[in-house]
Amino acid sequence: MSARQPAFLQEENRLFAGTGGISEGNAHACFMPAFKDARTGQVELSRYRDGRPAPFHLIDGLPEEWVINRDPKGHAVAIQSSIVSGFVRLGRFFTRQEASEFVDQMAGC
Repeated sequence: MSARQPAFLQEENRLFAGTGGISEGNAHACFMPAFKDARTGQVELSRYRDGRPAPFHLIDGLPEEWVINRDPKGHAVAIQSSIVSGFVRLGRFFTRQEASEFVDQMAGC
């Protein structure tokens, strides 16, 4: 996964390792990896290039207008700075921190 994963996603995964702030830690609670444009509020699920939903954060399937650089094979390698990674659950976007806190609260029930 990390071969095509940009440094910012690798760092976020490191920071939230072992918590509900990563896909592995929140999938059981119906969270789906997603991205949000902080400027416009537009939310997109993480997808493979062919459009299938991805079980973790990938930038290859993001809207073309969010991608600012691609490698020679066409893979997205950089996105707009206004794009933040997070998750969607029941139609609502959660930041990684919010998802982590939500999963912690569920565990306390």
